[in-house]
Amino acid sequence: MEAVAAVLVGLVAALHVYILVMEMFLWQKKQGRSFHGFDAEMARATAPMAANQGLYNGFLAAGLVWGLIAADPTGFRAQVFFLSCVIVAGVYGAVTANRRILVAQALPGALALAAVLIAR
Repeated sequence: MEAVAAVLVGLVAALHVYILVMEMFLWQKKQGRSFHGFDAEMARATAPMAANQGLYNGFLAAGLVWGLIAADPTGFRAQVFFLSCVIVAGVYGAVTANRRILVAQALPGALALAAVLIAR
């Protein structure tokens, strides 16, 4: 179960690296605009906000990677903390921005957190 938990945590970290790239570097390009369905004008107007969000997603990914490589109990605690942050951010995003965020962000985080706790 430890291997399953580590893979799930790694996938959540990879998801947040992907979000970082989309929001920080591709937001105004075709791939980034289609990510949220924005036209060029809206993407241009929201680019600073998106870059800020992307940076936060990068911090989540970094924390999860730290949790994977740190020895216990630090690694376990970091995974629990950062996965909890992912879930809270996903729920908040679903309530305030787009319900898809619940499935795209909070659900993977919750599954990974469950696996980490069961593996303990």
